[in-house]
Amino acid sequence: MVADWVSFNVIDTERQDWARGWAQLKTYVERVGNARVPYGHREGATPLGQWVAEQRRAYGAGQMTGQRARRLEQLGMVWSLTDERFQENLEAAKTYYDQHWTLCAPRSATALDKPVGQWLSNLRRPGALDGHPEWKTALEAVDEDWNPGWPANWQRHYAAVRELLRDEAGLTELQPGITCHAMDVGQWLARQRQNAVWTKLTDGQRERLEQLGITPLPPEPRTPAKAPKTATGAFEKGVAALAQYKTRTGSVTVPRGHVETIVIDGQEHSVKLGVFLSNSKSRRGKLAADKLAALAGLGLEWAAAREEA
Repeated sequence: MVADWVSFNVIDTERQDWARGWAQLKTYVERVGNARVPYGHREGATPLGQWVAEQRRAYGAGQMTGQRARRLEQLGMVWSLTDERFQENLEAAKTYYDQHWTLCAPRSATALDKPVGQWLSNLRRPGALDGHPEWKTALEAVDEDWNPGWPANWQRHYAAVRELLRDEAGLTELQPGITCHAMDVGQWLARQRQNAVWTKLTDGQRERLEQLGITPLPPEPRTPAKAPKTATGAFEKGVAALAQYKTRTGSVTVPRGHVETIVIDGQEHSVKLGVFLSNSKSRRGKLAADKLAALAGLGLEWAAAREEA
């Protein structure tokens, strides 16, 4: 204290106002525990908040001596409040990651009493990290996939599966119904392995799943419908084409312009299946009962209704 008094009041006599501000800040820090003074705060008759803000401005403009900067830093002076808030939120994000293995938190997530989910969501917005490359580096050091090129919900499920399989050799069966953090990861994993879903994943998503030993299910063998040997007439070819189309797609709803190719006795036949069905429906009142029965047997409700009538 004597050294501070001599320095401020004897050596730096022309800067006694600054010395008084420093002393007031020291008192504030000893009482509160930090140097984050609200702008409107007054310490006695001193507008301490404004004084601290002025010190930050001078420091940022390069107008502060190194000696003064060191004295303020000894009191815990934070030159950038934005950087300080980032570090506080980053600590909360690290806590969330330790518990959930990902920084793709839902917006409602909290950690250390901080809205870490909303904070991370804001940082993922385009341009949010412009001018702060060190923030991006700090987040990637915690989780390289904190801002993936796919939905955050997908990343949350993947992170849970990754951790559940971490200590296993090869792919472990995670049956639907196995949950983690209120997520049915077993059902999610089964869905990812379906070919219809797998082919729509990005290269990055497939790469991450493959690193865990997860691969798509083998495609189901498709047995083409065999045309009856008697399918020589136009109607019989139409029925055979519809049977083949249903076997392949599971549906009897056929676009009007669709053409189905069938093989009869080793010879290919192109059947305008959409036109055939449209014409058959319009002429259903004139079709024989056996033809209606053939169409109804393939799942055409209008043929079944006509047959019952």
